[in-house]
Amino acid sequence: MGITILKGDITRQSVDAIVNAANSSLLGGGGVDGAIHRAGGPAILEECRALRASRYKDGLPTGQAVATTAGRLDALWVIHTVGPVYTGAEDRSALLASCYRESLRVAGELGAASVAFPAVSAGVYGWPADSAAQIAVDTVRAAATEVDDLRFVLLNDEVYAAFERAMG
Repeated sequence: MGITILKGDITRQSVDAIVNAANSSLLGGGGVDGAIHRAGGPAILEECRALRASRYKDGLPTGQAVATTAGRLDALWVIHTVGPVYTGAEDRSALLASCYRESLRVAGELGAASVAFPAVSAGVYGWPADSAAQIAVDTVRAAATEVDDLRFVLLNDEVYAAFERAMG
């Protein structure tokens, strides 16, 4: 598997699947979540509402992942995953790692060969960039996956630099 890091807008990636750092409601929000919903259009929200009405009545649990259409994005699917909110009082690293593992599991079930990830939890959820990057890189490197092209698409300089350090 080739792993690359890019600085830019994840909604402009041409891949089989784009991973969304979603909130548990699956109904859109700020940051990456809002950008993906806006760029992908109403088809994504429609499928998210259907998921909430059926399988995830209480929302998607933290660390889990589920796929929908990608709507108008240049992708086949959006894989929604809910990252943990950072707190120094409790180690939630396993939940953050689960977001990456579960997203890759769903990608495998879909037959996705290329996947673009944001830095899950490193935005409004407050996860320190260096820690978030190390967990992300270590987890995807250790994953058994059929994904050939894995991209971390990062919006700001601080997070991009943290992923550069984590890639070593």
